[in-house]
Amino acid sequence: MRGVSAKSLIPVLEAVDQQVAGGADAHVLGDELFEVVALFDAEPRLRRTLTDPSTETAAQEGLVRQILGDRLDASTLDVVGAAVRGRWSAARDLADGLEQAGVTAHVAGADKAGRLDEVEDELFRFGRVVAGDAALRSALTDRGVQAGPKRTLVGNLLSEKASAATVALARQASVARAKGFEATLDEFAEIAASRRNRLVATARVAAPLSDDEKTRLAAALGRKYGRDVHVNVVIDASVVGGVSVEVGEDIIDGTVASRLEDARRRIAG
Repeated sequence: MRGVSAKSLIPVLEAVDQQVAGGADAHVLGDELFEVVALFDAEPRLRRTLTDPSTETAAQEGLVRQILGDRLDASTLDVVGAAVRGRWSAARDLADGLEQAGVTAHVAGADKAGRLDEVEDELFRFGRVVAGDAALRSALTDRGVQAGPKRTLVGNLLSEKASAATVALARQASVARAKGFEATLDEFAEIAASRRNRLVATARVAAPLSDDEKTRLAAALGRKYGRDVHVNVVIDASVVGGVSVEVGEDIIDGTVASRLEDARRRIAG
């Protein structure tokens, strides 16, 4: 999101933080914002009316209250109102911004409850489960399957195994409004990491890291990048030994396999 839309998103996200800090139920706020996103996606004429710069802001806010006033918590109406008062480069940006606001609400709630690390780990692990299960991945990425069954499937898989915030975010990711499921889930995880201005690193190792090893790796990466780093661990037998770390576009390859390959190339001339 760029330009005027990016500027309009700022007060929307600030409204979310203010509501959660003020005691609003973050789970209700996040879920209701996702419901508003679904409505705006299904009603393009409404979306265009609410983003039409020639329409008075007061009239747009009045329309929101008329349609949604008896369906939403006051905290949600406040955030939607902040969105409607903004100016958006494209009508779709309004719904995109509110989806990010919904994600932010769930992330803020998890942070307030001291469970943000847990949510980040759960999102990553679920992404790995989906990537490793062809049938599940097909079910969640099939554009021919409606959003409802996908959301139900994710809820059934996670409801007894993950936090409420993780379930809500994974269910919304399954809608895959603009990107595929996996890319959307990664985007939500990045929003969670950015809550504390953290980078996300993926460490590929042959065997699980102990808590101490994971902490020391995160500290070393933090010193390198000058920011806190959240480390996700992937077990990969091809690594043989050592660790390969991806941070954004950077790859730090300290595996035995890579050293053997380097030696092979040197011998081959």
